[in-house]
Parts: sequence; structure tokens; C-alpha cells
Amino acid sequence: MLLDVEHWPDWTTSVSKIQRMDIGPLTLGSRTRIWQPKLMPAVWQVTSLDEKRHIFAWTTHTFGIKIVGRHQVDTIGPRSRVTLSLTYTGVIGAVLARAYRDLNWDYLAREANGLRGHCEAPVVQHAQAR
Repeated sequence: MLLDVEHWPDWTTSVSKIQRMDIGPLTLGSRTRIWQPKLMPAVWQVTSLDEKRHIFAWTTHTFGIKIVGRHQVDTIGPRSRVTLSLTYTGVIGAVLARAYRDLNWDYLAREANGLRGHCEAPVVQHAQAR
């Protein structure tokens, strides 16, 4: 679900538009342009990917700052737990992280809650007329 980034706008309000810049599934090195409310569009590149462990991270750069977004899904019995994080580094990374702290928390919460709602939504089956 998380690797299917083209469909993120379907289940999270923290992303308004996605444009994959590569063809095929998300792989190491894949690039995706993301539009988010209140932010300039950013190109994120997958910098680590472990499909077996359900973990991926991607990185964007802006104004000499590197931002890493990490996504992890752990299976705990019949349930799953998602862990999302953002890490800022660079000359003024700490300053920018502090300035965007509330917006980042809001977007991470929207992503987590949207994913939960999408995954827990009941499956609707339609009967076919004969």
C-alpha cells in the first residue's frame, strides 16, 4: 500500500498530487514529484528499500537541506503498525525542522490516519445480476 505512491492522494489529505518520474514499481533510485498543501512541490528519491521488511525511505533536497522521509510497516499478530518519520539535516536543517514542526506532525498524522482508514475500510461486494 505505501509503495503504491500514485494512489496516496486517494487516502491522505496531506498529499494533493503525485507524479511518478519513472515507469514501473517503486524501486531504489525511483523519483516522485509530490505536491502538498502549503508546501512547494518536491522531488523525492527512494534511497533505501526493503520490500521484505516493508520499509522504504526517500530523500529530497531544498536550500542546502536534506530531508529523509522513512516509512515502515510492522506486522504484529493480526494487526499492523506503521511508523513514519522525517529527518532534517544540513546547515539550517534544525531551524527548518523546528519551523515546520507543527505542519510536519499534522501531515504525518494525516498520512497515518488516512492509511488506517483506507486499510480498515470494509470491502463492498456487488452482486451481479443474472
